[in-house]
Amino acid sequence: MAETWTVADAKARFSQLIDSARTRGPQIITKNGRTAVVVVSAEEWERKAHRVGNLAEFFAESPLRDSGAVIVRLKDEPRDIGL
Repeated sequence: MAETWTVADAKARFSQLIDSARTRGPQIITKNGRTAVVVVSAEEWERKAHRVGNLAEFFAESPLRDSGAVIVRLKDEPRDIGL
């Protein structure tokens, strides 16, 4: 479970905050009683931020690719806006 820190505690014990993020997982920092940021280790950030493939590959590998679904795009004219 993530530990919660106030901004003042996080500033005062920054090294400990970093160590906790690396060994115990995400650390929550609150400001005025509300969650402001979450500190995570570089390893966890890379794991979460790394994307496999691209959008074209995603659609090409979709199980719905050969489903026969027909999608019709509406080609309406722009709306008239009275100014």
